[in-house]
Amino acid sequence: MAGVQFGYKLMSETTGPRELVRNAKLAEEAGFDFVGLSDHYLPWLESHGHSPFAWSVLGAIAETTERVGIATGLTCPIIRYHPTIIAQAAATIGVMSEGRFTLALGAGERLNEHIVGYGWPPVHQRHEMLREAVEIMRRLWEGELYSHSGEYYEVESARIYDLPEEPVPIVIGISGKKSATLAGELGVGIMAVEPEPSLIKDWKAAGGEGSRYIELSFAYASSEKEGLKIAHEYSKFGALGWEVLAELPGVKGFEGATKYIKPEDLKDSIPHGPDPAPYIEHIKKAIDAGFDRVVLLGAGPDQAGFIRFFEKTLAPELRGLTQKGQSAKKKKK
Repeated sequence: MAGVQFGYKLMSETTGPRELVRNAKLAEEAGFDFVGLSDHYLPWLESHGHSPFAWSVLGAIAETTERVGIATGLTCPIIRYHPTIIAQAAATIGVMSEGRFTLALGAGERLNEHIVGYGWPPVHQRHEMLREAVEIMRRLWEGELYSHSGEYYEVESARIYDLPEEPVPIVIGISGKKSATLAGELGVGIMAVEPEPSLIKDWKAAGGEGSRYIELSFAYASSEKEGLKIAHEYSKFGALGWEVLAELPGVKGFEGATKYIKPEDLKDSIPHGPDPAPYIEHIKKAIDAGFDRVVLLGAGPDQAGFIRFFEKTLAPELRGLTQKGQSAKKKKK
């Protein structure tokens, strides 16, 4: 458990831009190690009600905070964005944050990418597009004039002038062996939503190295009943599974697909209410699986309450867990 960090998820689908920046500052003050911001064009559900431009918010967070790490979670650089644009955007946030930024990438969801009318390729093609996009970004971060004519992208005489002292670290979202292998072959970190040890095993087998992020959902409230209600209202879309999440084309589709998901269907998968024990158990499972960057997503409107719950109740126990793990490791040596 040595070296484990805890992050706060800024869910842009449920929060406006100014509040996202305020929450990032609150998370820093509460002792979170980093914050992660989702990069959506549309929310998952109508009840979410927000979806500001992530890169404007990231710039404000970089300027407003001083210590906390900053990451996307996730950005898709293959359709809605051209990889040259994300390379420039990430470099700028890297400079503004003075090296605190991590670029977490994924192969995207139809929900966000369909808006530009370029179609929605099958997953194997999206993976190859992502591979080429990463290669382009890495070359541009060398700071030289660069042109590229590839299978999916053209780059003509591009150069990024404002670069951080060190290249921005890359993390790739994974959900199975193919995406884990892709991340391993590219030599980048990973981000998952399931505490599945086999994902790390497949990634390492393909040569993977770097940070191992996992995002976990919670629903903090003053009672279990209220917590489960919040989990259902804000997080029921997650019960559909990644294969569905990546393919539905719009908010109405998600509203229809989640129509028959009941609160009790989420009872065992999303820790909820005021008791810290289920939260700690859920997080410990992820750490034991081998993840070293744990992103805590608190569903619902009371983000300040969730941040305080982490600071006052969860953090002391979680830090104790990691310190014990570190001590045990030293004794073993």
